[in-house]
Amino acid sequence: MAQVLVVDDSSTVRNEVGQFLTSQGLTVAQAVDGRDGLSKLQSDRAIKLIVCDVNMPNMDGLTMCEKVRNELKNQSVSIVMLTTENSPAMKERGKAAGVKGWIVKPFNGPAVIGSFRRLVGA
Repeated sequence: MAQVLVVDDSSTVRNEVGQFLTSQGLTVAQAVDGRDGLSKLQSDRAIKLIVCDVNMPNMDGLTMCEKVRNELKNQSVSIVMLTTENSPAMKERGKAAGVKGWIVKPFNGPAVIGSFRRLVGA
């Protein structure tokens, strides 16, 4: 049972983020795109935080977030975007989908671990 779900089509990013969070005592699951992320979220009710890329094949991160909120009716999981996207329109769409935070890559684990721990209740 994972506390954090890392969703990114880049295995390098998934591994970097996952290894850092694991080293900080969090349990991590990984997904390769939004479709995989939805499936993992549905099968693991212990997930409290999703760290998600925007641009991915099959289903992008913002669409996944919208489906988490609207189709799965999951309002309790926290969602943070980790992406190269920085446009105001993308951020507005994320905010409307219930995204709690927007981090522009590269990932800086020490800068965000305190916030991530609060979001998972650790």
